Amino acid sequence: MDTVLGQVVFSKAGRDAGKRFVVVGIVDSMYVLISDGNLRRIEKPKKKKKKHLELSETVIESIGNRLLTGQKVSNADIRKALAELDGTMNS
Repeated sequence: MDTVLGQVVFSKAGRDAGKRFVVVGIVDSMYVLISDGNLRRIEKPKKKKKKHLELSETVIESIGNRLLTGQKVSNADIRKALAELDGTMNS
């Protein structure tokens, strides 16, 4: 499975290991840009190797579509979308 904008990923390596992020940019075949809207803000996303990420099947369509069309995505949008996933995962 290839990474897509808006996809939820988990970090497998580094100081952020185990944390959940959203793919906000695709650099090339090896690297993506990730953000969680909190520590890693959309203004300064983390560049991370794909092999250091665990991909999930979940894609946040609203964020992915806005990134594709060049619309602004705020940190609050990312935090809210990830929080909503917590709500659906716990129930």
